[in-house]
Amino acid sequence: MFEKIMFPCDFSGACKKSLKYIEQLKGAGTKEIIVLHVIDDSLINSLKNRTTSRIDVEELGKVMEKDAQIKISEVEAKLKKSGFNVKTIISKGAPVTEILKKEKEEDISAMVIGSHGTSCIKEMFLGSVSEKVIRNSSKPVLVVRR
Repeated sequence: MFEKIMFPCDFSGACKKSLKYIEQLKGAGTKEIIVLHVIDDSLINSLKNRTTSRIDVEELGKVMEKDAQIKISEVEAKLKKSGFNVKTIISKGAPVTEILKKEKEEDISAMVIGSHGTSCIKEMFLGSVSEKVIRNSSKPVLVVRR
């Protein structure tokens, strides 16, 4: 039923907890996991727009990518050890937009996403990545609370 799962991962505690649930999906017929990490480029873009910035913005982007590659490789190794076929994707952009774009491109069966467990009131006013993905996804979404 859920042969191909997408796992948007920000490497937080909720992401680590979600891995335990994903491993249990092996028994339910899941064969492939697509691990997606989105580098939120809003910070980099805001620094580019500042003329007084002393930060090498291009170098910051490279450091963020390198760090993401190391962390996503660790997630990939854990999932492969559990017997899944794994594809990793690192993209840049707005997290919600990128997650929903990859959902369509990869033709997934379902998605597993971690939630930071913020209150409903906070989500109403500020929004969250998981809440927006749930509302806009065309596929089933399993949300794992921290």
